Amino acid sequence: MSTRSASIVRNTEETQIALRLDLDGTGAHRLATGLPFFDHMLAQVARHGVVDLQIEASGDLDVDAHHTVEDVGITLGQALAKAIGDKKGITRYGHAYVPLDESLSRAVIDFSGRPGLVYAVTYSRARVGDFDVDLLREFFQGFVNHAQVTVHLDNLRGENAHHQAETLFKAFGRAL
Repeated sequence: MSTRSASIVRNTEETQIALRLDLDGTGAHRLATGLPFFDHMLAQVARHGVVDLQIEASGDLDVDAHHTVEDVGITLGQALAKAIGDKKGITRYGHAYVPLDESLSRAVIDFSGRPGLVYAVTYSRARVGDFDVDLLREFFQGFVNHAQVTVHLDNLRGENAHHQAETLFKAFGRAL
């Protein structure tokens, strides 16, 4: 693990999360949130952001996925803030456009020290399999609040909710 890395453990009444992030990685990932579609999205961040990411999460999935998804976002935000430290040597802004078939998304990030999320996404349907895509906003909100960054995510077009979400996560990884 490089010096630009962090490990965070978060335990609440609803979730138990252990996360490791290495910003100088290769895109390697080991993800176990109990939510296969969410793991697939997180894998896109690792792959396209060329960061190593390990997440072991368990939560109250018998209630719903909300706490798990939000708390993974919080934990990833905390890990990013810890890994970048004083921000010396980083580029303040990043952006990316990513297409996938009919879908196109844009992500812009500012390591401003201020949390902010602009999330302009209208999904073509409410679920991908049994995953509620509205929860993805909760993930990003938790992330920006704890990473202390501003993120703009825009799905510019798309007719397939899976593709819309996937382009968002790929663009976010590349912008990061």
